[in-house]
Parts: sequence; C-alpha cells; structure tokens
Amino acid sequence: MANRLEFRIHGMDCADEVAILRREIEPIVKEPGRLSFDILRGKMNVEQGDPAVTEAGLVAAVAKTGMRAEVWQDEKPTSSDMSFWQRRGRTVLMAASGLLTIAAFGLHASVAGLSGAVGSEGTGLAEGEAPLVAVILYVAGIVCGGWYVAPRALAAVLRLRPDMNLLMAIAVVGAAAIGEWFEAATVTFLFAFSLALESWSVNRARRAVEALMAIAPPTARLLAPDGSTKEVNAADVTVGAMILVKPGDRIPLDGTVRRGTSQVNQAPITGESMPVDKAPPAEVFAGTVNGDGALEVEVTRLVGETTLAQIIRMVEEAQSRRAPSEQWVDRFARVYTPVILGVAILIAVVPPLLFGGDSGEWFYRALVLLVIGCPCALVISTPVSIVASLAAAAKAGVLVKGGTFIEAPAKLRAVALDKTGTLTAGTPQVVEVKPLANHTEQEMLKAMGAIEAHSDHPLARAIVAHVEGKGITWSPASEVQSVQGRGVTAAIDGKRYWLGSHRYLEELKQETPELHEQIEAMSSAGRTVVVMGTDDHVCGFITLADAVRPESAAAIRELHAVGVEHVVMLTGDNKPTAERVAREVGIDEVHAELLPADKVAAVEDLVRRFTFVAMIGDGVNDAPAMGRATIGMAMGAAGSDAAIEAADVALMSDDLSRLPWLIRHSRRTMGIIRQNVVLSLGVKLVFVVLTFGGFASLWSAIAADMGVSLLVIANALRLLR
Repeated sequence: MANRLEFRIHGMDCADEVAILRREIEPIVKEPGRLSFDILRGKMNVEQGDPAVTEAGLVAAVAKTGMRAEVWQDEKPTSSDMSFWQRRGRTVLMAASGLLTIAAFGLHASVAGLSGAVGSEGTGLAEGEAPLVAVILYVAGIVCGGWYVAPRALAAVLRLRPDMNLLMAIAVVGAAAIGEWFEAATVTFLFAFSLALESWSVNRARRAVEALMAIAPPTARLLAPDGSTKEVNAADVTVGAMILVKPGDRIPLDGTVRRGTSQVNQAPITGESMPVDKAPPAEVFAGTVNGDGALEVEVTRLVGETTLAQIIRMVEEAQSRRAPSEQWVDRFARVYTPVILGVAILIAVVPPLLFGGDSGEWFYRALVLLVIGCPCALVISTPVSIVASLAAAAKAGVLVKGGTFIEAPAKLRAVALDKTGTLTAGTPQVVEVKPLANHTEQEMLKAMGAIEAHSDHPLARAIVAHVEGKGITWSPASEVQSVQGRGVTAAIDGKRYWLGSHRYLEELKQETPELHEQIEAMSSAGRTVVVMGTDDHVCGFITLADAVRPESAAAIRELHAVGVEHVVMLTGDNKPTAERVAREVGIDEVHAELLPADKVAAVEDLVRRFTFVAMIGDGVNDAPAMGRATIGMAMGAAGSDAAIEAADVALMSDDLSRLPWLIRHSRRTMGIIRQNVVLSLGVKLVFVVLTFGGFASLWSAIAADMGVSLLVIANALRLLR
C-alpha cells in the first residue's frame, strides 16, 4: 500500500502556484492521480507509489519553483498564532511598494515636471531623467513589490517554463532598462496588489476552518452509572459512553438521546429554521444547541467522526478540488514571452549576417521590438480592471474575495440557494391566529403574550413581538412552569392556562377530530402550530412560519431575466415548508431535508449538468456546498461567520437582488478586460509591423506603450461609475 507524504507549502496561495508545482512535481510522481493540493491549508499530498519518491527529493523539487516545503505537522499553529511577518508580510511589502512609488514620483515630478516623470526620455541625460534619489526610491518600491515574485520568476527562467511571474519581471526590467522607472514601479505595485488579494482570500478561507472547529465544545460531561458526572476532554469520550447535555449547552458529540426531552437548535448543521423536538431515540449532532431540557445522550461517533468534523473535511476537500484554472494571460505568456525574445534576436542577427544589413540599425529595431514587446499594458490591464470592479462591488454591498470570483458570475448557468436566512428571513413570524370556543383574537393574544414573555424561545419571542405589534398589553402571568419539550403552564388572574405543541395537546386528551385535521393541514403547509387552552377546553391556536424575504421573488425573476437557466433550492428544512417557499418565490427545483453531504452531492450534480453553478447560503452547513460550486456566496450580515469566511462572495446587505446585479457587473468587467487586452495587443501588433518596416523609433515605442498603459487604466476605472 502506498505511503502518504504530506507537506506544508509556504507561498502556495493561489491556483497559479498550484499549476507551477504540478508542472514540477508530476514528472517525479509520474502518476498525476497520486498528487493533490489543499490550497485552503497550504498542503501538498503525495501518494508514494515509487520508493524513489522521497521527502528530500520532493522538498528539493518544490524549492526549484521559488516556494518552500516542509513535512506536514498537525500541531502547526493556527493563523492567529503565526508571527506578524508570516501573517502580514505580503501586505506590508505591497503597501511599502505603493508608498515608495508615490514618494519617488513626487520627487521626480518636482525636478522633471509632471510630463517628464510620467514618460521620461529613457536613456542618456535626457530632460525627463529621474534624479538619483528618485531612482533609489523607485528601485526600493520595485524590490518590495517584487519580493515574492522575483524568486519564482528566476525559477521560471531556470526551468525554461515562462509564467505570469516571469512576464511581470520582464515588464519591470524592460521598463527600468530604458529609464521608465515610474512605469516599472507601478507595474510591480499593481501586480503585488493583485497577488495580495488572492493571498487574503485564501487566508480568510483558512480562518473559516478554525471557526468551524470552534463550534463544538472541547469538553463533555461524562455520565457515570450512579448518575454522577465528570467533565472530560471530548476527544477522550468513546463510542457508547453516556454524556449529559444541560439546558443551553452546545452538544459536544453526535449521539442518540436515551433520556430526557428538549428542543434543539440544529441550524448550525441542518439549517432548519425552527428548533427540533428531541426525545428518545432521536439523533443529535455535535455543535447544535440544546434548549430548555436536560438530555442524556449515548455517543455514536468519536470527536473526529462527527457530522461537524465531516463538514470541516468537506470544506477543505471542496476547496482543494476546485479546478485550478490557469489565467489566460499566464497561458499566453508561455508563448508570447519566448516568441518576442526569439523574434528580437532574429531581427538583430539575421539581416546583418544573411542580407548584409547594417548591424546597428537592426539592433536598434530589435531594441524597439523589445520595448514595445514589454507587456506592461497587458500586465496592468487585468489587475486594474479587477481592482476597480472589486471596489465598485464593495460600494454596492457585495464583498468579492479576489479577481477569480469577479469573473465567474458572468458565466453562471445555474444557481442553488439555501432557504433559511437566504430566501427567508431566518426567524419565525406569526402567520395566523385562530381563536376557538367563543374566544376573541385579542383575548388569545393577551394570554399568550403574558405567558410567552417569560421565555427566550424563538417561537415565544415571535409571539410576543406580534402581540406587542398589535398594541395589546397583558396582566402578568404567575406560576409559570416549563413542560420540557412540550410547552408551558401558567396562571393569569387566578386561571390556569397551558401553551404547547400538537403533541402536548394530544397528551392532555383535549384534541377533537376537527382540531386534529386543522392542525395537520397547517403543519403540512410548512407552519409551526402553538396551541393554547385551559383545564377544560382549547382556546385556539396560532401558526408561525419563517417569512419569505420581500425581495426574494423579484430576485429569482431577475436571475432568469439575466440568463440563469435553472434556480434550485437546497434546504435541511422539511419538505412542506420548502415547497411552500418555492411556490411563493418561483424556484425551478426543490431538494428538502438535506444534510451537508446531501447538499454537496446536489451541487456536484448541478455542476455536471450546467458547469457554471453558484451556491448561496448563510449557515455552516452550507459551507461545503459553497466550496464545491463554481462560486460560493454567503448572505453576509445574517450569515454565520464560517459561511462568510468560506464563501467567495458575501452579500453584505443581505439583499438577494444584489446577485443579478453582480452577474451584470461581472459581464461588464469581463467586457472591459477584453477591450484592454485587445487594445494592448493591437497596439503592439501595429508596432511590430512598423518595426519590421523601419518606421518605428524607440521613443515612439515608449510613448505608445505608456499611452496604452494609461488608456487601459482609464478604461478600467469606468467600472467605478
């Protein structure tokens, strides 16, 4: 059986770096299937099928890429324990690059004038030449911005495999060689800024895993046969052990209820909008929150095998399975860079040797080709457009975590949405009040408000809010007693009332066939029913439901209008509730009563059918499905921290209508990027033709290159409007 070699890769923060590593490691491993990467944790896994594949050999191979590998240690500190430089080094150097460039430009402009600083003459003691101090500042800015790029560019040269890092390095060296210091420093800063965005996105995802791990408590109350309890580490609890979960506690491990009744908030795992009744032999999950009753639970899974642990693993696997699509500019650079270098050499050498041309003249033409071939405008075109697009999205209340995710919405063909907190408000609201036995609605609400004012249960808070909204005041209730998992009793003005579930009504033997039929009809419509009565009769019932967001139906219609072919609901809630919401908002397909693994499977099926799929949710249970989709989106303010961290996009205003807006914005961004690329390459093509004809000069090439750079920047800034 193959041994598994695991490494932590320092400097692996994006798909580009994964592609570089694959090209270096796959020839060693020989079988691509034995090699996998987890960008989320900066991890490389190698199945050691060949004994010749050693740890030392793999570490050396990684070093050739400009990155560094070390054997994986599970006890590696979390991101919060890392040194300041490990956490902030890239950001500090990127900021320093920008500040040094600004300072150098200011000094340069004060000496040579604004036009001289923006486009100096390039060689000799020209009028626009930068003073020595400005050059030193420019160089310092280039060093800071290129600190993480230069080793990889050098590795690309040594491996004869040009990539985006080498492309940027050639642009900077070319600009600096002809004295375009401002251009060289600006290109370096913009490229460093785009890399910092990618690194930031990955670090946010890494912190998401840490947030997930913190949901389940680290300790459990182990229950002895004599009834005594002992607090122990959850990792030390074995399958079959009995644990006690007190009211209000988070459940530490998956298990089966053996004694006690309560209601458990399972939203962190299943996404259900209402707390779920638990009585023997119901299943409970680690990380969920117990209600007002004590539960004795038989453990069924170890700490590393709980549903929550599976969610954590799925988040990691989903991130690592995301196909690392190489950027177009990177692929283009593999051909473009060597072709330009090769053509320049041929221009300098072939005409003088074979056709008796003037060597000085043809060398000059080769130099012109290298200058116009220097891909400054091409390198700038995409990151500037992306930065402008990200800024515009942020102003619109949409947080997009990197350039990859601003491009993806333009291609979406299907959208999957969670229900609770995404299509709905995520909190119960009163839908209907049904008085019986000659009681009035006001009498019922007055008594319900008095009783529920003593409870913090979500249903109780919803009822009290409804009563207060009606302007109804009540007399205080006394002798309030909770009936665990069923309801509550109280006395109001000396008369005893009870309030509870359908099951409590049945236990009190006050149910009639007609009342049973009404309650069942309400329940099958996806509503929660709370019944109120006295010792001798039923006063009536009130129904509650998770209210649909006002903008949801319009947002679904707009998604179809912008070209999304299929909209699907994926929810852990019950089927009647899911179907009711789907009908209200116009969903094409519904999948209900799903666990996190089911949501992942459903998203994978959508990816197979439609290729480009978005998953939108707000809970921890949605995070694995978000990671498996083409792009994961979180409903920001209402969403859990873990879902927001794991998502690629967060709708910060909780406004689902921002999704169609983002699709349009993404398409506009892609249009401007294409315009910039065509413009920068088109000008270069024109100058290549002019160079061959001897009509282009070094100065015109410099002016054209700088002019195109400014044009693509101006075009990109249109996205800020």
